Amino acid sequence: MDLRQEVRAFARTHLLDGPPDLASRTAAWHAAGLANWWLPVEHGGRGLSLREGVDVVDELAYADAGFAFSSLVGVIGSTLVDLYGDDRLRAEVLGDLGRDGGFFATAVTERDAGSELDRLQTTAVPKGDTVVVTGEKLFSTNADRARYLLVVARHEAGAADQPHVAVVVPRDADGVAVSEPWRTTGLTGSPVHRVALADCAVPTGHVLDGHGLRLLEVGLNASRVLIAATAVGMARRIRDLCLDFAGRRRLRDGVLGKHPLFADKMAQVEVEIETMRSQCRAAAADYDAVRDDPDAARRFARRGALKSALVAKVFCGQAGWRVASTGSEVFGGLGYTDEVPIGALMRDMRHVSLVEGGEDVLRDVVYRRFTAPPVRRA
Repeated sequence: MDLRQEVRAFARTHLLDGPPDLASRTAAWHAAGLANWWLPVEHGGRGLSLREGVDVVDELAYADAGFAFSSLVGVIGSTLVDLYGDDRLRAEVLGDLGRDGGFFATAVTERDAGSELDRLQTTAVPKGDTVVVTGEKLFSTNADRARYLLVVARHEAGAADQPHVAVVVPRDADGVAVSEPWRTTGLTGSPVHRVALADCAVPTGHVLDGHGLRLLEVGLNASRVLIAATAVGMARRIRDLCLDFAGRRRLRDGVLGKHPLFADKMAQVEVEIETMRSQCRAAAADYDAVRDDPDAARRFARRGALKSALVAKVFCGQAGWRVASTGSEVFGGLGYTDEVPIGALMRDMRHVSLVEGGEDVLRDVVYRRFTAPPVRRA
C-alpha cells in the first residue's frame, strides 16, 4: 500500500465513518504511525518530505478538514526546533513528539497586533539561566492538548537587529493558562484557544537561534503549503458530492448530471482541482529543495517567506472558494442547510483564505518582496 492509499484508508475508516471526537482520532492516527509525519526518522517520525505531506493533507481534508488542520499545524514549531534549536532541545522536543504523537501549538497572534507582528506586546525577559515570558495570545490551535507552545515575543534585552525571539514553552510550565475552545464557524474538528502566559520561566536553551519574526516566516512556509493542500481535498469532496447528487436529481425529462451546464461547471471544477494540486506540489518541491540542503537553516533565514508558498495559499484559497460556491449552487437550497455536507465544506473552505495570513496580507507581501523590486522578479 502506498502512502496515499494508506492515508485514504485511515481517513475513510476513522474520519468519514469513525467517532467524531479528536482524542480517539488522534490516538488512531498515532497508532497508524502517521502523527507528525514530517519529523526525522531518528526522532520517531516518518521523515516525509513536504511534497509527500501535500498528498497526506489532501487525503485527510477530503474526509475532515478540521482534523487535517490540527494534524498539520505542528509542522511550524517542530521544524523550527529542528532547524534552529540546539541538540539538547531537538532531542527533548522532537523525541517527545515522535514517541507519543503529541501536538506542537503556535502562539503568536495578539488582539491589538493582528497581522502587524512587530507590535506584539508579549515579552521575553532574561533572568539568570531562564527567560520569563508574559503576555496573552489568541487563536492557538491545539493549545490545550499540546506538549509544547511556540511563542513569539519581544526580547526585552535583545539587540536592535533581533528585537523578537521564538521561545519553546512546555504546555505544563508554571504560568501557562489555556482557555476553553472558541466556537468557530468552520473547522469544528480543530480546537482553537486563547493562551495566557504569566511570568512563565523556561530555560534559555528553549530560545531558538535567530530573529523571532524571521523564524516564524520560515516555519509558515511549510504550513501554508499544507493549508493550501486542504483546499484540494475539500474541492475533490465537493466535486464527488455534486456528481452523486446530480446523478439522482431529476431535471425535466432527465437528470441534472446529463445537463450540459452541469457538465461545464464540473469541468471547470476539475481544472481548479488540478491547478491547485500542481501549485501545491510545485511550492512543496521548492521548499524541499532548500530543506534538503545541509545549510538549510541559513538559506531559509535568508529567504524568509517563499514566493511559491505564498502564491499556493492565496490561489488555493480563491480557487477553493470558487469550487465551494459551485457546490452550493448545484445543491440549491439544500446547500444552505445542514441536511447535506456542502454547507459545512463551504465554512471549512473559508479558513484557507484566513488563517496564517489573510489574502490581503499575503498579496501585500508578494507585491513588496517579489513584484515591486525589479531585482526579485522571475
